Amino acid sequence: MAKFSAAPNHEILEAALQGLEAQKSKLDDQIAQVRSMLGRRAGRPVKVASAPGETESTAPAPVKGTRKKRVLSSEARKRIAIAQKKRWAAFRKGQE
Repeated sequence: MAKFSAAPNHEILEAALQGLEAQKSKLDDQIAQVRSMLGRRAGRPVKVASAPGETESTAPAPVKGTRKKRVLSSEARKRIAIAQKKRWAAFRKGQE
């Protein structure tokens, strides 16, 4: 393994810094591109829409498309299980 002196060369550090800044710039561009695909502007947090004159709410925005969890009766679960067993039996029969 190579040994380095205690004080790294100033030029090497400058070159490393420039390389890291170039990588950071690329990453920032990629992050902005992904955010634009998501429909958000780069560097802007998602805000809760409010009426004019109201202060911004600290509550999170409601998520679209969320539903209550459906509750099935035991009879419905049993019917679904029987139907699925029939489908698998037909599938296996077709495999022979």
